[in-house]
Amino acid sequence: MRAGARELIVAEYRITGLSPDVIAELVAEVGPLWHEQHQDRLTARPRRRAVGAGAKHKFVFVDRLLATLVSLRHGTTHDLLACWFGVGRSTIARAIGEVRPLLAQRGCTVAPGIRLRRRQRDRRWWRWMRIRTARWAGYRPSPRH
Repeated sequence: MRAGARELIVAEYRITGLSPDVIAELVAEVGPLWHEQHQDRLTARPRRRAVGAGAKHKFVFVDRLLATLVSLRHGTTHDLLACWFGVGRSTIARAIGEVRPLLAQRGCTVAPGIRLRRRQRDRRWWRWMRIRTARWAGYRPSPRH
C-alpha cells in the first residue's frame, strides 16, 4: 500500500472511527505482540531455509491493523479490502484472524449481544451460492419456508 493512502486512512476519522493518536497507541501496544506471535509461528516447525530468508511482507503490521479496524467498523467484505490494500483476499482474512484476537486481549471487543451488521443483499447472495454449490455437487437442498 502506498504511504499516502495509509496516511489518509489514519487521518480520516470516519474510516476507522479512531483518532490518529489512538491508532498510534494500538500500533505501539499490539505491534510487538503480533511480531512476537509471528516469530514464534516461524520458529515452531523445522525449516529448510533460515527464518527471514524468504519473501518479505508487503502487507506490514500497520496495514493489517488498519484493515482489521476498517472491517470491524464498516463490515466490509474481504474482497473490497483486498482491492483497497492491493493484496489477496486470503491475505486479508489471515490478517484479520491474526490481529482481531490481539485487539480482544487489549480489551477492544464487540459488546455482547451486538452483531456485526450484514446487509440483506449479502445474505441473499450467500444463499444463492449455497444453492448453486449444492446443485454442482449433485443434490438439491430442501426449500426454506
